[in-house]
Amino acid sequence: QVQLVESGGGLVQPGGSLRLSCAASGSFFSINYMGWYRQALGKERELVAEITSGGATIYADSAKGRFTISRDNAKNTVYLQMNSLKLEDTAVYYCNADFRITIRRSENHWGRGTQVTVSS
Repeated sequence: QVQLVESGGGLVQPGGSLRLSCAASGSFFSINYMGWYRQALGKERELVAEITSGGATIYADSAKGRFTISRDNAKNTVYLQMNSLKLEDTAVYYCNADFRITIRRSENHWGRGTQVTVSS
């Protein structure tokens, strides 16, 4: 019943920018935290950035200074602004969120991912 849907991926040249969006839908009280992960071909999935409901953020070292995570609680949407993109940023980017389903139960869910390709 709870769902996350990513959008905004695509092909971009090195040094370019993209903004990813992830919209949550379904039945829940609130979303505790939301984050972006990525998985490059042949690599493990890794954290890119995470944001709490209060706005506190965490970034991977590779993302600091280039990427910005933000959140619109009224729209149940999280964004990832990616600037100065590099070849090594190429990956499938996944949205993740921790939902409070009821006052007593929380659930963690993943989106299906969106492809980001950085190429000249």
